[in-house]
Amino acid sequence: MRGGIYSYEKCPECGQSFKYVDTARGLVCPSHPDRRANNEFVVRFGRQVRRRFTSFEKAERFLTGLRYEVDRGTFDPRDYESSNPLGFENLAEKWLTIKKEEVKPSSYANLERFIIAAIHEWGPKNVKEIGFAELEDFLHKQKVSNKTKSNIRSCLHSFWNWLLHRRIVTTQQFPDFPTVKFNLGYRKIIDKETQTAILNEVKRISYDRNPRIWLGIKWLCTYISIRPGELLKVQEQDLNTRLGCFIIKHSKEGREKIVPMLEEDRDLINSLPIGLPELPFFRHHKRTSGTRPGTPFGEKYLYKWWKIACSNLGIEGVDLYGGTRHSSATALKELLTPEQIKAGTMHSTNKAFERYFQRNSQDAIQVYSLTSSFQEVEKSTQPQKIISYRKN
Repeated sequence: MRGGIYSYEKCPECGQSFKYVDTARGLVCPSHPDRRANNEFVVRFGRQVRRRFTSFEKAERFLTGLRYEVDRGTFDPRDYESSNPLGFENLAEKWLTIKKEEVKPSSYANLERFIIAAIHEWGPKNVKEIGFAELEDFLHKQKVSNKTKSNIRSCLHSFWNWLLHRRIVTTQQFPDFPTVKFNLGYRKIIDKETQTAILNEVKRISYDRNPRIWLGIKWLCTYISIRPGELLKVQEQDLNTRLGCFIIKHSKEGREKIVPMLEEDRDLINSLPIGLPELPFFRHHKRTSGTRPGTPFGEKYLYKWWKIACSNLGIEGVDLYGGTRHSSATALKELLTPEQIKAGTMHSTNKAFERYFQRNSQDAIQVYSLTSSFQEVEKSTQPQKIISYRKN
């Protein structure tokens, strides 16, 4: 039979090695059957498995288990290597190293936080021993919202998919994942008249300081395919007034987006001082407390001015994302088909410039023309109503 039990002890009378005779007698000397090994038992199973034991009974149970795994077809020598190649911590750290090169820093920070919590829970535990019960218990222990628990579940599911693709686990060893239910919160949106009133107030209070503040918020109201974080990362060279498009290199989808530009915005860009190609377009002009000329706007800089304008108008609870992109998209439902709006939001997996600049260009331009026209309501227009909207 495969494998055996050995000992480093020698017969005290003749110096021969002890041999495995049977379960009842254990390891005995071939020439002196009354002499037996008492400790330092070693199980050898093939070339990869070596394990020491302090008693013959423990060694024999281990060997029997290995032979049973072979009979069932489940034997994996990696389970018994001293380097623990199937340990959760070892594999999770390798996965994080790969993910660090594949995802944005903000996304990686969340993945790292979730995986470190799992490492604290399972440490060197063999990944094949982590199943539905262990996953459910781990998620239940996390003192976070159900939405965050769902994100943790997605992170772990992605990790196990990676194990599957690398053939570290088989489809039979892939664990069932518990379902995490959660209710999405609500984001407040506004009608077109209120949006225009806020935008006009932003222009009134910020234009002399830096016209790019108002311009950034205006574009978020108009170009509903561009998110605030994406817009703030554009450089001077990403605004191509000759072709009439924005080039969004850092998108949430992880792909470059080409967004058609309205003629009026080409003129606005051309009216501003020209900067070096790699300068951030949304940058400070004057030295103020905490800022220097040429430095980019902070992540929440546009939101800061949006809140000031809302406060001046007595409007509460409307964030920049909901008040611009989502409010504009919602207002379009009365004027355009879902397909046309989708062309404007550019929820597409297509990466080719021609397909979504040329093929969808006319629909997108129609969308942006309408969202821009919302801003032409009389400046005296007063805010009218705020609507609740479910977050994505």
